[in-house]
Amino acid sequence: MKKLIPAYLRVPIFFFIIFGLVEYFIDSGDRPAFIKYPMVNVIMLVVLVLLIAVEIVISAADNIVYQILPEEEKAKLTAQEQLKLTEKAWFKKLINKLTRTVPIEDEASLLLNHDYDGIKELDNNLPPWWVYSFYACILFSAIYLVRFEILGADDQEMELKKELAQAKIEVAEYMKNAPDLMDEKTVTQLTEAPDLAIGKTLFETNCAACHRADAGGQIGPNLTDEHWILGGGIKNIFHTISNGGRDGKGMISWKGTLKPKEIQKIASYIMSLKGSNPKDPKAPDGEIWVDENPAVAEAK
Repeated sequence: MKKLIPAYLRVPIFFFIIFGLVEYFIDSGDRPAFIKYPMVNVIMLVVLVLLIAVEIVISAADNIVYQILPEEEKAKLTAQEQLKLTEKAWFKKLINKLTRTVPIEDEASLLLNHDYDGIKELDNNLPPWWVYSFYACILFSAIYLVRFEILGADDQEMELKKELAQAKIEVAEYMKNAPDLMDEKTVTQLTEAPDLAIGKTLFETNCAACHRADAGGQIGPNLTDEHWILGGGIKNIFHTISNGGRDGKGMISWKGTLKPKEIQKIASYIMSLKGSNPKDPKAPDGEIWVDENPAVAEAK
């Protein structure tokens, strides 16, 4: 592998293989993982540094091996093999190109005429890596200025606001059609016979012990008359079943036992019992409650 593929190709090949595997195995939805998860960029940067470090160690090792070889072993090597082992490592060439440092024996040609108590100054040029980075920053700032200040592209704050607004819309839409997220504000009364039959079964299983099977009242109040302690109507009944009655002396909260859809069916069944006149009902509790919006909205 080392002989077939040079180091300047091995590093990007291995890097993009690892990058592809990361993108493949990380589920990031419709956005690339390196955009959705910034930590992926950090990990890939660490991987790149490690790959370069490994190549530097491998390249330097060849030169070190040649230096420690006995003279008789060096003599056995062909001229081409000696050249490969003694030539400068690729990373040294790269560093020289990026820094363009002058050998220390030639520094006299760079000395300026300044002399401060024996301290002299070298007239070194800026290293190319610094100059290239500076030009890159200028180019980036120009693109940034045009994109965000002239063309008006969304910055991070605006993107966040838009995503939050869209999330609120999606949550509200989901709440409309998610029965297990129903509350007293979104609950509607059910009138279909199958729903009421299920509500009756749930009522007899969970509520009859206090309200009697016919809802005429025992420990709990009569649920068939027009008197209500905490208000009648589908929304008030749903709220009372979900959160319980009066503190310390009312019924318990059932939202930890029953699902919202089940509570809706029980509340709808109780609504259907109005005026059923059970035998020997309990005396009225609470006050007469009048529904200000008598229209029944059937559940979809």
